[in-house]
Amino acid sequence: MKLDPYINVDPGTMSPFQHGEVYVTEDGAETDLDLGHYERFVRTRMHQVNNITTGRIYANVIAKERRGDYLGGTVQVIPHITDEIKEAVKRCAEGFDVAMIEIGGTVGDIEAMPFLESIRQLGHEYGSQALFMHLTLIPFIKAANETKTKPTQHSVKELRSIGIQPDILLCRCENEISEEERAKIALFTNVPTKAVISALDARQGIYEIPMLLHEQGLDDILVEKLGLECGPANLDDWREVVDRMENTRHEVTVAMVGKYVNHADAYKSLTEALHHGGLRHRIKVNIKAVDSEDIEANGLGELEGVDAILVPGGFGERGFEGKVATIRHARENNIPYLGICYGMQAAVVEFARHVCGLDKAHTTEIDKDTPDPVIGLITEWLDRSGKVETRDEESDLGGTMRLGGQRCRLSPDSLVRKLYGEDVITERHRHRFEFNNHYRDVLRQNGMALSGMSMDETLVEIVELPGHPWFIGCQFHPEFTSSPRDGHPLFTGFIEAALAHQQGEVPAGVAAL
Repeated sequence: MKLDPYINVDPGTMSPFQHGEVYVTEDGAETDLDLGHYERFVRTRMHQVNNITTGRIYANVIAKERRGDYLGGTVQVIPHITDEIKEAVKRCAEGFDVAMIEIGGTVGDIEAMPFLESIRQLGHEYGSQALFMHLTLIPFIKAANETKTKPTQHSVKELRSIGIQPDILLCRCENEISEEERAKIALFTNVPTKAVISALDARQGIYEIPMLLHEQGLDDILVEKLGLECGPANLDDWREVVDRMENTRHEVTVAMVGKYVNHADAYKSLTEALHHGGLRHRIKVNIKAVDSEDIEANGLGELEGVDAILVPGGFGERGFEGKVATIRHARENNIPYLGICYGMQAAVVEFARHVCGLDKAHTTEIDKDTPDPVIGLITEWLDRSGKVETRDEESDLGGTMRLGGQRCRLSPDSLVRKLYGEDVITERHRHRFEFNNHYRDVLRQNGMALSGMSMDETLVEIVELPGHPWFIGCQFHPEFTSSPRDGHPLFTGFIEAALAHQQGEVPAGVAAL
């Protein structure tokens, strides 16, 4: 569970430049990107209850006060806010053996204080069943060749001043902490020396971390302190993942053309999913981030020599025409293409303009007056006259999207059916605008396959170009269900198509059709 101190009710309306990716759970919650890490590592499914913000807590308490639930009492941070936080934690933990509760921010942040007070109370209530693990920074001063333990000492002092004594310290550091430094930290923080754990920067990426922590006995300390009955740790899966990442046989370059490429966390699940896609055949995936606005300003030069192209999700007008130009380049030059959400919608716009002859085709998200709204709000095209009746959906950006896991039926002879190996799939959505059903026939007649449909056949979920080596656009976000140990059919197929393109071969999935 992630407790976030910011006052937004959820991250859904926050800019990716500020907050990074908005992760979507199976039940449609827009949450902190850390929940994506939880799912990728633990093979469990997150839900709305797994992410709570200050905004949501205060909204719940204020709603109760307005209803009179507090019987006229004065509503205060303690006990009302802290009780609401504790109840949220208990609801999330119900039915599980172990609950890991992470508090975002930094010890000493004023907005985090109610959360820290809440877990202090929970620690008192649960006694030996509760354990406090504190992540601290051990900076290395390169000019002096010196490691500084003082920030950790002060951070723990701050925690202890509000009644929380850490049981374990995870010390983020560039270099291994010496035994002398561990003993010093233990002495000043009242933590056993063996429980001062080095959280080193992983050489091969974050999937090496389970082994690094296991080597220092962190799992054994946790099992012992919580009184759990567990067999020996089995990290074979993780060793296999790291081995496949370290010992690659091939290398491909994928251009990711988007509008948030300058923020490393904006497409976090997507970049991870691309790397997962190469693991089956030990393919190293180099991701070349390309700003779609640069395409508009400077042309397609940055796409030269890439083995595949991906256009991710997004919102708004900025950089859209750069995405359309990118997709046309991929289509006309037989470069493997994967379009996700906005990347699928842009592919439909591009195809309508340059293949179907609908020169002014557009999405009504950008051009409300386009004569050919191939992408639009459902309310715009359910009225068969094509007349736009309402735009009320745009009034509240926080609650108007199609969100969460939804089922999709795949066409029997399609590439996606071959990749998934199933007739019906479930994937997660996060978008407002849809493929306009009035344009199904004209796009089909010109060669675009509508290879994935909602179960009631009312919504187009996946498009393909059968005459292209590998061209798929999907309305959903497959990156949210990709993991290093299990991969994802679309990303595995996409990366293997990139390798086939590099080697001048037909992608395996296409050859099998």
